[in-house]
Amino acid sequence: MTNLKIRPVETKADLKAFIRMTKDHYKADPNWVQPLTFLKLEDLDPKKNPFFDNAEVQLWLAENNGQIVGRISAQIDKLAQDKWGPDLGYFGLFEADSEATAHALLQTAEDWLRDRGMKTIQGPWSLSPKEECGMLIDGFDTPPCFLMPHGKPEYKDWVESYGLAKAHDLIAYQLDLLKGFPEKMKRIVAAAKRNKRVILREMDMSNYDRDIGYIIDIVSDAWANNWGFTPFTQDEGKHLATSLKFILKPHRTVICEYDGEPVAFMVTIPDLNDDIKDFGGSLFPFNVFKFLSRRVLSKKEGRMRVPLMGVKQAFQRRPVGAAMAMWMIDYSTDQVMERGAYWGELGWILDENEGMRSILVDIGCEEYKTYGIFEKTIA
Repeated sequence: MTNLKIRPVETKADLKAFIRMTKDHYKADPNWVQPLTFLKLEDLDPKKNPFFDNAEVQLWLAENNGQIVGRISAQIDKLAQDKWGPDLGYFGLFEADSEATAHALLQTAEDWLRDRGMKTIQGPWSLSPKEECGMLIDGFDTPPCFLMPHGKPEYKDWVESYGLAKAHDLIAYQLDLLKGFPEKMKRIVAAAKRNKRVILREMDMSNYDRDIGYIIDIVSDAWANNWGFTPFTQDEGKHLATSLKFILKPHRTVICEYDGEPVAFMVTIPDLNDDIKDFGGSLFPFNVFKFLSRRVLSKKEGRMRVPLMGVKQAFQRRPVGAAMAMWMIDYSTDQVMERGAYWGELGWILDENEGMRSILVDIGCEEYKTYGIFEKTIA
């Protein structure tokens, strides 16, 4: 007997249930990695995540005969509306056990957005394009990297049967670091090194805030015209700097300067999901010692991810821009391989970003996961 109920998240217990529902939901999926609960609680805490400063957010749980069978968020990001239209609303954090549950959740989010004057529902953005983005539609046979979403193959059919249509794809690339780079790339990198106007340097941790400021400035310029992107606010920049500090290392955070001006950067981080995959979402009290042993004490890299990379627009269509990108990839790869790294993920990359996609293919990367962003007119 079905007794489906959609109810808003109202208490701390509701919020924990919202986060932890994926543990049982994916218990049969060998590739699922349960996120750490305390990190997700911070992401969804208006006092800790500056996204809430410019957004209105509502979360819901789906229950069937007392069992949690789905969840969804709806959010109105004022910064996104300023850039992409005043009637745009998001959904995200979507999970469902059936098509009926999926449709009920999407209808709830749509109604909430429509009641607030929105005319388009778009997502999943969880919560925004600066966080976990997209619905996995290809690449279910491998685990997600840290800060990347996972999902179930049927989700795409369920959102499309509801009436949402694909807006864009976000593509993740994988790179076997042990294969080495093609000779063409090596020649381009050598030419970049000979260019006296270009300097590649590691992040200066003694001037951490300054270099984070450079990185945010480059991102804001490089991604300004990317579909869906909204600039970082000052508070979001500070939040990013604080949240990344424990995993940023100079040898894998590099900046390129042209005539002394920072114009390109690349951040590489360990795939922390590989360290926490057996934690079940809990770090405390005992898994913290495993984490320290695996990530802090061993000092060994393994699986890596490039979550952030950018070249200022003035250089994006110039050979020197591509050369800087390849030099940063080459340098960072050498650094992490010296410490035991063997595999990397680069992405996500927007489907229409042909320039960066071509660079990644040229250096030997392969597409291995695709995430969809869907939308629907609701007015």
